[in-house]
Amino acid sequence: MSTPDANLVRAWLTDWQESVIEQMRAVDPSAHFGLDAWERPDGGGGVSRACANGEVLEKAGVNFSDVRGSALPPSATATRPELSGHSFRAMGVSIVIHPRNPYCPTTHANLRFMAVQRPGQGDTWWFGGGFDLTPYYGFVDDAVEWHRAAQAACAPHGGHLYAQFKATCDQYFYLKHRQEARGIGGLFFDDHHEGGFDESFGLVRDIGDAFPRVYTTILRRRKEAKFGERERQFQLYRRGRYVEFNLLYDRGTLFGLQSGGRVESILMSLPPLVRWDYGWKAEPGSPEAALVDIYLKPRDWLEEAPLGEK
Repeated sequence: MSTPDANLVRAWLTDWQESVIEQMRAVDPSAHFGLDAWERPDGGGGVSRACANGEVLEKAGVNFSDVRGSALPPSATATRPELSGHSFRAMGVSIVIHPRNPYCPTTHANLRFMAVQRPGQGDTWWFGGGFDLTPYYGFVDDAVEWHRAAQAACAPHGGHLYAQFKATCDQYFYLKHRQEARGIGGLFFDDHHEGGFDESFGLVRDIGDAFPRVYTTILRRRKEAKFGERERQFQLYRRGRYVEFNLLYDRGTLFGLQSGGRVESILMSLPPLVRWDYGWKAEPGSPEAALVDIYLKPRDWLEEAPLGEK
């Protein structure tokens, strides 16, 4: 097994942060990503890159952090109590993009590395993260292309990984109180160290390369679609589900808050505008109803054919 190199991971993550921003700005030249460097009193810091009021990107954040602490927070040790009380180093890039056009899906991506120091017991490390897609109006072409990209990123590292990570994603991004998926899924993994450091890091890099490539393809396909007040209000209503998940269930949000992280960066995932309507129901047979009835059901999108291939 190769020896973990946290500094190598850090260098790649900061490069990835800039690469994602460049690719987003290629789709939306009006998008200005500010640069906000910060330090954490307990150790470490990061660079937050937030964008607001772009022509295509209504709000976006591409944030890097590299933090240290004397003890892992409860959210990180709930399933691994043996790590309680040990010092750690956690680094990653977290991305959330809320486009303006309701026909463009919201997306989230996160890639992270964790190292826990256990004197006399052997240090522990792992990778985690993935990417997922949250449409407001469903399109077969987008769903198929998204999942094909996810499968292709995983394939060189093990034929079993895509199915495993997809299933974990479907299970994780689920609003239990609504009995409803947040989106159409993608990849989600944690505690990954399969094949050693070099192999695991290679998987993370391939997933990182795939994400902006496939998402910008979907953005270009949908960003000029005409929409009106009906579509906009439905987008704002569905964004409420995104907020509910992030505040109630998201482990990254909990980790950041419990570890004394920077609140502005942690909550950058929330959309700029949102609404909740009491007892709202979609009209049966409408595109709004199809989102929940068809697209927010776990399915094997690789078995579907894009419309152009039928």
